[in-house]
Amino acid sequence: MEKNPTDTANLRKAIGPGLLVACAAIGGSHLVWSTRAGAEFGWALLGLILAANLLKMPFFLYGQRYAAATGESLLAGYHRKSPAFVWIFLGINILTGTINIAAVSMLAGALFAGCGIALSVAHLTLGIIALCFFLILLGHYRVLDGIAKILILLLTIGTATAVTLALLNHPESTVNQTVSNPYTWVSFAFLISLLGWMPAPVDLSTWSSLWMFSREQQTGHAATVRETQFDFFLGYGMTTLLAVLFLALGALVFYGSGEVLATKGVAFSNQLVSLYTDTIGEWSRWLILGAAFATMFSTSLTCIDGYPRSLAAACTLVVPSQKHRLQNLRYFWLILCCTGAALIVKFCVENLLTLLSFAAIISFLTSPILATINWVVMRGGNVPAQYRPGLFLNVLSAAGLLFFLLMALGYIYMRFFT
Repeated sequence: MEKNPTDTANLRKAIGPGLLVACAAIGGSHLVWSTRAGAEFGWALLGLILAANLLKMPFFLYGQRYAAATGESLLAGYHRKSPAFVWIFLGINILTGTINIAAVSMLAGALFAGCGIALSVAHLTLGIIALCFFLILLGHYRVLDGIAKILILLLTIGTATAVTLALLNHPESTVNQTVSNPYTWVSFAFLISLLGWMPAPVDLSTWSSLWMFSREQQTGHAATVRETQFDFFLGYGMTTLLAVLFLALGALVFYGSGEVLATKGVAFSNQLVSLYTDTIGEWSRWLILGAAFATMFSTSLTCIDGYPRSLAAACTLVVPSQKHRLQNLRYFWLILCCTGAALIVKFCVENLLTLLSFAAIISFLTSPILATINWVVMRGGNVPAQYRPGLFLNVLSAAGLLFFLLMALGYIYMRFFT
C-alpha cells in the first residue's frame, strides 16, 4: 500500500521533542557513567544499564503521550490531579536544576579546555552558560530543534564506528577476562550515580510535553499519539544504543589496562577523548574532541532551556493569575538557574566528578516520587481510555517503581547505617 504523503509530512513535523530529550540525556550519563561502568567493571553492568533504560521508559513515554492524548502538558496533568504534585515538582527542580546545569556545563568546559584554550575550566564553563543563555533568549525552540537532529546523528555514527574499530583492535577484550563484581556495598554509590542519569533524570519527562507545544507552534501541526510515540521511541532508542556503545568503549579500551580515570575536568576529558583516538587513530583527536564538546554543549543548551521552561509553567499553575506572564517567568527562571549554576561552578570547579556524582544521586533519589506522579496522572479519568497504560505498561511501571524504591532505600542504608 502506498503511503499517504500527508502522513509522512505530518510525521516529520512531529519529530523533535523526543530527540531533544535524547540530546539532553546523551551527555553526562553516557560520556561519564557508561564509560566509567565499562572502564571499571567491563561488561558486568550491561544488564543494569539495559534494565534502567527499560524501567524508566514508561515514565518518559507518559510525558509525550499525555500531551498528545489530552492537549495539555504533563505539568497541567499534575495540577489537575493535585496542586501538591506541582509543588513537589517545583521543590525537586529548584534543587536539581542549577546543580545539573552546572555539572553538564562544567563537563563541556573541561572538554573545551582540552582543545588547548588558554582559559581555565571555570571561565570556559561560565562562557558556555552565558552563550546558552543568549541562544535560548534569542533563538527559542528552533535553535534547540536544529542542533539536536544534527548532533544525535553525528554522535551515533561516530560512536558506532569507534566501537567497531575497538572490537577489531581489541578482540581479546571480549574473552578470557575476570569480571569485577560491581554489586557490592563498596560500589553501591557508583551504581546509584549510574542509575540517576541513565538515561536521564525522570523530571525531563515534563520537558518533552512542553516542547511538543513549541514544536506545534513552529510547524502548525498538532502531533497525534501515534506520531508522538514514533518520535519518542526514535529518541529513546538512540539513547539506549549509545549508552551500550559507550559502555563497550570503556570495556574494550580501559578495562584491565590498570589506568584510573581522573577526577579533575581537563584530565578526565583527555582520557575520554583517548578512548576514540586509541581505537580510530591520533588523526581523529580534534574531530572527536569537537564532537564530544558539541554533545555536552547541546546537553547544556537543552538543560538551560528545559529547567526554566518547566519551572515557569509550574509557577503559572500554582499561581493562575500569573499565567499571562509565562514568558517573563521563563526569563526570570532562566536568569536564576544560570546565576545559580555559575555560583556552583565557582566553588566546585576542581571536583568535576564529585559534582556529577552528587547531581546524579539526587536525581535518582527523587525519581520514585516523580515516576509515581507520572503514572497516576497517565491513569487519570481525563485521559481517553485507549491511551491509558495497558497491562504491559502498568506491570513495567510497577516494576520500575519497586526497583527505584529498593535501590534508594539501599543507598540510604549504605550511606547512614554501614
